[in-house]
Amino acid sequence: MDVFRTLLDRSGLLLASLDPQMCVVEANEEFVDQFGCDRETLVGSSFYDLLHPGVHAPMRKQFQRLLEGRRERFVEHLAGIGPRQAVFTGDITGIAVHAACGELVGFVVVVNPEEAVQANAVVVDRTRILSEIDARILEGIASGESTICLASRLFLSRQGVEYHVGTMLKKLKAPNRAALVSRAYSLGVLSVGKWPPKVSPDYVK
Repeated sequence: MDVFRTLLDRSGLLLASLDPQMCVVEANEEFVDQFGCDRETLVGSSFYDLLHPGVHAPMRKQFQRLLEGRRERFVEHLAGIGPRQAVFTGDITGIAVHAACGELVGFVVVVNPEEAVQANAVVVDRTRILSEIDARILEGIASGESTICLASRLFLSRQGVEYHVGTMLKKLKAPNRAALVSRAYSLGVLSVGKWPPKVSPDYVK
């Protein structure tokens, strides 16, 4: 892909090209190192295998928009699986790549992981971060439930659900729901390797 070749010349970027079926076609060394797998294993594998299951749903929606031609690119929060199954968070930019005839031939993804230590890092008090209802709402958001479904299941109003979501966004310094889920996984609030998503009891009041 010409777009991929052009970006590849810019050192420091974590880059991979994907085919329309979301399988990895090529990746640079920085990308391979970040996800902690060898190139032979990486090439041909599904891009979703590199992501935490909690972010599969929003990521599929973004790529579906590219497939349908509704957008040419997107930026989304991600939670990736790195070396030794450690979860890292950051942003991903997805770019649709078209042939001269206009046919979609694949995607280029640029991953921008968050620094391990940040000036605005979230300080977590394990005994006080979430109420029981916060935990259930966070689990629902991570599994893809809508506000209406959460409200019905938890016997809350829609405004009640939005209030609890708002308080969690502030606590975890997340700008939106996708970032909230990514940050919760990176902090260990949501347990890695469990589906449906489950909040660790250590973080519930």
